[in-house]
Amino acid sequence: MAFANNPKYTGVIPPVVTPRTSAGDIDVLGLNAVVEHLISGGVSGLFVLGSSGEVPYLTNAERELVVTTIASANAGRVPLVVGANEQTTNRVIDEGAKMIALGADALVVTTPYYAISNAAEVEAHFRAIHAALQVDIFAYDVPVRTHVKLSVATAVALAKDGVIAGVKDSSGDDVSFRQLLLATKDIEGFSVFTGHEVVVDGALLGGAHGVVPGLGNVDPAGYRRMFDAAMAGDWAKVAQEQDRLARVFDIVYTPDSSRVSGGAAGLGAFKTALVALSVIGNNAMSTPLEQLNESETAAITAILAETGLL
Repeated sequence: MAFANNPKYTGVIPPVVTPRTSAGDIDVLGLNAVVEHLISGGVSGLFVLGSSGEVPYLTNAERELVVTTIASANAGRVPLVVGANEQTTNRVIDEGAKMIALGADALVVTTPYYAISNAAEVEAHFRAIHAALQVDIFAYDVPVRTHVKLSVATAVALAKDGVIAGVKDSSGDDVSFRQLLLATKDIEGFSVFTGHEVVVDGALLGGAHGVVPGLGNVDPAGYRRMFDAAMAGDWAKVAQEQDRLARVFDIVYTPDSSRVSGGAAGLGAFKTALVALSVIGNNAMSTPLEQLNESETAAITAILAETGLL
C-alpha cells in the first residue's frame, strides 16, 4: 500500500527506554547500545522522553543527558522525535525549546494535564506551541495519562492548518482512531501512528502510517517486518508477524501484580528482555518503581526463546 498524502513520518518509531545503572544513574553505555539495537532493527525514527522512557521520573538534568546521548549515538541517521513533557503551554514551550537545542527534530506534545482544559484551550495550547517553536509537532493522545481525550475535530483542525504533523494515538478508542484516519487521509504530509503493540495489523489495514510500540525496544525488527509487509500488501504475513509479537507482549504480564505496579511491570519487562538479549547490563528502574526479580526474568526469557528472539 502507498500513502496518497505523502506523510513526512512513517514506519516504526519506538519510544526509547531509559536504562539505569545498578547505582541508579542513567546508563549512558546502555543507552548507546539501545540506540544501536533499534537502528539495526530498521526503525524509522526514535521517540525520546516518552512514557516508555520513564520521563515523569527523570530530573531535568537526566532528561538533557538522555537526549544528548541519544542524539550523539544516532548521529542523524533517523529523526529524533522528543517529548516536551510539561503541564501547561508556556512550560511546554520552554521545555520544547530546550529539546530542540539538544537535537530534537520534532516534538511530541500532550494535551495540558493537571490543569483542567476545555476543547478551545486544548486547541489554543497546540497553536501557541507551534507558533513559538516552528517545529514539527506530534499530538500525543494519551488520556490514561492526561485524563483528556484529544477530539477528532480538534486534531483535524490543527492538521489542516499545519499546526501538527501527526498524531500518536494511545487512547484505546478504536472508533475515534478510525474516524481520525478517515478525516485526515487527504491532508498532505500528515501522519497517524498507533501506540498499541498488539493491534498494529488492524491499524495499518485501516490506513495508519506507522506504530510507536514500547515493545519495539525488544523486537524492532519484528515491527519493521510487519510494516514492510503491510506496504507490500502481504496481509497474511502482517497477521503472522502480529500474532508472534502479541505473544512476545505477554512478557508484560509475567511480573507479580501484588508486588509490581502496572507501569513497572511493562517497562520492567522491556528492560529485562533487553538484558536477556545482551543489549543492556541490568533492569534497574527509576525510584520508586520495583525492579523485576529472578523468577520474573526467567518467565520473560522463556517467552523470548519461544518466539525466536533467543
